[in-house]
Amino acid sequence: MRIARRLQNLAQSDIRRMTRECERVGGINLGQGICDLPTPELVRDGAIQAIRENRSTYSFAEGAFELRKAIAEKLRRDNGLAADAASEICVTVGASGAYAAAINALLDPGDGILLFEPYYGYHLNAALVSGLVPQFVTLSPPDFTLREEALEAAITPKTRAVVVCTPSNPSGKMFSREDLAALGRVAEKHDLLVITDEIYEYIRYDGREHVSPATVAGLRDRTVTIMGLSKTFSITGWRLGYAVAPAALTRAITLVNDLYYVCAPTPLQLGAAAGFAAPRSYFDELQSGYQRKRDAICSALAAAGLPPIVPQGAYYVLADCSRLGLSTSREAAMHVLETARVASVPGSAFYRGAEGEKLLRFCFAKDDDVLDQACRRLRALR
Repeated sequence: MRIARRLQNLAQSDIRRMTRECERVGGINLGQGICDLPTPELVRDGAIQAIRENRSTYSFAEGAFELRKAIAEKLRRDNGLAADAASEICVTVGASGAYAAAINALLDPGDGILLFEPYYGYHLNAALVSGLVPQFVTLSPPDFTLREEALEAAITPKTRAVVVCTPSNPSGKMFSREDLAALGRVAEKHDLLVITDEIYEYIRYDGREHVSPATVAGLRDRTVTIMGLSKTFSITGWRLGYAVAPAALTRAITLVNDLYYVCAPTPLQLGAAAGFAAPRSYFDELQSGYQRKRDAICSALAAAGLPPIVPQGAYYVLADCSRLGLSTSREAAMHVLETARVASVPGSAFYRGAEGEKLLRFCFAKDDDVLDQACRRLRALR
């Protein structure tokens, strides 16, 4: 039997591959963004209560209204973004489900979709499976600055959308208001759809502000804002995300969400809704806790001779593996795993070309004791 042509050059991501390799050697997994920190009691108990109340049937395709109402209030409070809970929010099976629903609802096969490099591999591969044509703008470390002229030069007659991940996986870059204003000018000039991935919005460092692109002048009516609950509440396995967009776009996204997924898990939606009642201190402690973890792993990587590109947000750090003297980042990742028994992800998972071959990505969303052990192993790396 023949496999679909659009899958013939695709393979499961190096993120998943390194998780399997890590299990093989009994290592510490700093590759996949599993986020195995404790789930907040509000969220956990809210889901348990919903199950006990037998609230286990389908929700609407756009999600349980309790959750959409909580999301709308959160968007107003934390993002400065007004959204109607009834018509402009669709709850999805993870942020990846929101992305898949959006690109299939709003773009046609053959349309160009612009990604900033380094990119998250799922953004690229989901676009390929949908028949889209990926286009790229490479942002250079350590600042990954967006230059308007480079963005303008990458636009072709095929280009219909641009993807913005902020804070970024894998680089940790946070797009500034100036970055987004430049994006807004180009998007308006070329009538582009803007699709965001803001799942790490609460994980940011050194007092930085998260700016949702839809709040920037000229972008609200052309933006699909994608956010999620997995990272904020440490529930990656619950698979809960959401898309926010003007009503006409949300209707189309909801239709695809219904066709692909029917709905996100109802009792888990209700548990997550309870989480939005968490006090401000929860989100403040989330940031301070992750900043402590970031500083610890960056110090260990520097001591190991793997200079880190210190992230502004998210819970990943890219590190320069050039000193290992290996020809590919896959070889470097396997060397670190076999030698220190710490898993990372090859930088080639996030780049098309040679730039990625000198980088490894480490995830520091781990319990302090586990992360401390990983840091000790990295410091001893030879």
